[in-house]
Amino acid sequence: MSRNLFLGCLLSSLVVLAALVSFVWTPFDHTAMDIPAKLQQPNGTHWLGTDHFGRDIFSMIMVGARTSIAVALVAVGIGMGLGVPLGLAAAANKGSWLDEIIMRANDLVFAFPSLVIAILITAIFGAGAINAIAAIGIFNIPVFARITRGAALSLWEREFILAARVSGKGAARISGEHILPNIANLLIVQGTIQFSLGILAEAGLSYVGLGAQPPTPSWGRMLADAQTMVSFAPHLALIPGSAIVITVLGLNLMGDGLRDWLDPKLRLAR
Repeated sequence: MSRNLFLGCLLSSLVVLAALVSFVWTPFDHTAMDIPAKLQQPNGTHWLGTDHFGRDIFSMIMVGARTSIAVALVAVGIGMGLGVPLGLAAAANKGSWLDEIIMRANDLVFAFPSLVIAILITAIFGAGAINAIAAIGIFNIPVFARITRGAALSLWEREFILAARVSGKGAARISGEHILPNIANLLIVQGTIQFSLGILAEAGLSYVGLGAQPPTPSWGRMLADAQTMVSFAPHLALIPGSAIVITVLGLNLMGDGLRDWLDPKLRLAR
């Protein structure tokens, strides 16, 4: 196992562990306010201090990890679940009207960043975690569709695919039995990268008030709440910011390590 993969798995595991533990235990109730104890620095009672309402920051970070992971995981699942079949269909019908429709639709979605999509969705349905998931998921669909199509096209002219076609297998069966298994490693790596970007996107949407709504903790909204208190309570911004950095760094390192581990050429080169 490479150093990047080990370090990435370690950091990611710590974040996932914190999220899982938060389902059964947190040092304090993350919604409980204690005004007399507000804006405390890290101490023996409140390990990471308290916010301007006296809520325990460590407990909020743990539950916020749960929120970020859930939003990013479901959004990436939507992107992969819809984007991969579309990419396979486009590659199997290269140059046809179906390929053209899929790729032009991808271009249309790419023209609108996830934040713009979120604004459009929330203008209709209101702000919330579900709408953040929809916005990030919709933006991920063309990412996976393009990656899948590009990787699949390089395989369609290979000898084993020609042999499968001669044996009477249809395009859909070839895509499922031969193309998809051979590009799975690429999709896994891309899924890891998109997961880290989903964490960032969720934090950004929550920062501007379009993500998870109170009282559900969110790292992005914790940063937004802290921006007016940085001068006298910097830990309010440093702690959730560090949580985002550690999570994204861990996922990116894991993706880089998985790329090297799953690609035989890169593994032999090292």
